[in-house]
Amino acid sequence: MNKILIANRGEIAARIIRTAKKMRIKTVLVCAPQDAGAAYLKEADETVLLPGVGLSDTYLNIDAIIATAKATNANAVHPGYGFLSENALFAKACRDNGITFIGPTPEAIEAMGNKIAARAVATKAGVPVTQGITGTVEELLQQYHRIPFPILIKAAAGGGGKGMRVVQNDSGIKEALEATAREAKNYFGDDTVYIEKYIENPRHIEVQILGDSFGNMIHLYERECTLQRRHQKIVEEAGSPTLTPEVREQICAAAVQLAASIGYQNAGTLEFLVTADLSFYFLEMNTRIQVEHPVTELTTGIDIVEQQIRIARGEQLAIQQKDIRQKGHAIECRIYAEDPEQQFLPSPGRMSFYKEPYGENIRIDGMLLQSGDIISGDFDPMICKLITYGADREAARKKMIEALSHYFIYGIRNNSNFLRRLVQHPDFIENNISTKYIDTHLNDLLSHFKKEQEKENSLIPLSAALVFSFKTKHPDAKDIWQQIGYWRNVPLLELNLSNQAVSLGIKTNAYPFVQFEHAGILYNAQLENQDGRQYTIRLNDSIYPVTIFEDQPGNYIVRYSGFDFTIRRNDILHSAADTIAPAAAVTSKTGAITAPMPGKVIKVAVKEGASVKKGDLLLIVEAMKMENNILSPQDGRVKKMNVKENDKVTTNMGLVELDFSKE
Repeated sequence: MNKILIANRGEIAARIIRTAKKMRIKTVLVCAPQDAGAAYLKEADETVLLPGVGLSDTYLNIDAIIATAKATNANAVHPGYGFLSENALFAKACRDNGITFIGPTPEAIEAMGNKIAARAVATKAGVPVTQGITGTVEELLQQYHRIPFPILIKAAAGGGGKGMRVVQNDSGIKEALEATAREAKNYFGDDTVYIEKYIENPRHIEVQILGDSFGNMIHLYERECTLQRRHQKIVEEAGSPTLTPEVREQICAAAVQLAASIGYQNAGTLEFLVTADLSFYFLEMNTRIQVEHPVTELTTGIDIVEQQIRIARGEQLAIQQKDIRQKGHAIECRIYAEDPEQQFLPSPGRMSFYKEPYGENIRIDGMLLQSGDIISGDFDPMICKLITYGADREAARKKMIEALSHYFIYGIRNNSNFLRRLVQHPDFIENNISTKYIDTHLNDLLSHFKKEQEKENSLIPLSAALVFSFKTKHPDAKDIWQQIGYWRNVPLLELNLSNQAVSLGIKTNAYPFVQFEHAGILYNAQLENQDGRQYTIRLNDSIYPVTIFEDQPGNYIVRYSGFDFTIRRNDILHSAADTIAPAAAVTSKTGAITAPMPGKVIKVAVKEGASVKKGDLLLIVEAMKMENNILSPQDGRVKKMNVKENDKVTTNMGLVELDFSKE
């Protein structure tokens, strides 16, 4: 194996390259036009651009990837996760062309990569499964009532939280089946779906296994992946804080037993749902490396990508089960470009400032991103994976809080602050969670986080922003206001904090010192730069550490005590181009419905002139591989449809006009 073609993108491509370099194996990366110019591409020995803009032209194009492997003399392919990683036809195409597929055999993928077939294998191996129904969409519509609600509709292929919908009653079952099939076809190339009983408030626990071609099968213990949103994991841990030693032994043994029953080779993950009484049910097998594999690597010391490569080139496992020990605890947080306050709506765009944390027991699996980089709306919105390690769960948790406190992503909405508050929440500390926890507690969590921030002394970040605002002069600016430093010489200065005006009486300003009056009290504020954007603000006799970023003239983000405070100088002249538009409303009382994000229209559900009820589906916009339903805000009539299926749309673009007048 002298050269590996990596049929993937982003952080997992960079991760595979790191191990390949360690093993002195050359790498080739394929990339879509949207990824051209990405920093991680430079880590590969060769990069080949795949023409076309859709996934079917690029990362799902088997013929193009095989042809590229041949053209570059790559004799092995690593599929990463997602895309073609669990596609048996791709694995077979590699084998038929004399290319080593770094993963299981096509037959194993057929048996386990397809969730319907995997359930049958698990049953035969004596591993418990939940009640389920298979068939065409039409057959499922006729038989779904055999399972009591709630039920779960799932894509037979793929994973990663894509292609899953919970249905609570008869209403909407047809639409849910069709939407799940459509999403599965789009992301995995297979529209087969099935139904299974939905277990309320379960734990999600999985077991990492490795098998070689000599019949050896081992496990690397379990990971807990219970905290999810939209059926997709965002926090993972190794080991599980839930399992008893007895259940840990049982679930790991079941995973090995199931994988061994089909002679599985390479890395794989057996996923289980675990109930409150610690009963467990086989959920699915991922016949690939998992997003969350780093937490296992940190707690076992085993490089899983290296083991994948060694197994694929015919080596026998050099490690035995008795040699593997879980040591310490690791936590992974997935950092996404999404807005938790808008139901985790994807938030693609340009990052005005980006800085990752670093330090002992902190690991970043990312794309080598920098300030100014764009998170594309054409792919999954993951920015990176942040992993921390500690001697125990509490140590790993505190290290995660520290790391997230030093993680800066500005310019796009993201979940880093949400995750920081989540791992500090008493429910996480006490492990009082389920797979539905975030979905059912989101409003309470956001309210709790807001109240925690309101407890902080806002005068500290205000004074830091105030002093900082007098720092920058613009001698090359085009207008007089810029030339005098973006401020007017008035004794009373108004700042805006979270849409609330705060007036400060300026007595003296001579950067880095400002004397001001607020609420009848005189304050002396002095700013001292520590490192880059790290400062200390001395407010009278007390000193506080802060981080300050000016994302546009007169608009400052101050991180203090783990919270981001957005502060604006109201007297500064702002151009329209400097203004960041708020997230577009999905619906509008005026009747004009606008796009909440850039994306593509994949379904138009109504016609012009049609009557609609409040909550009726108008159309579906896909962004970052997630379907977003655009609903009618109230009863009315479709006055004008401005888009058609497959149209590309931009944020705030008019989609449909409704008439709410009562005739």
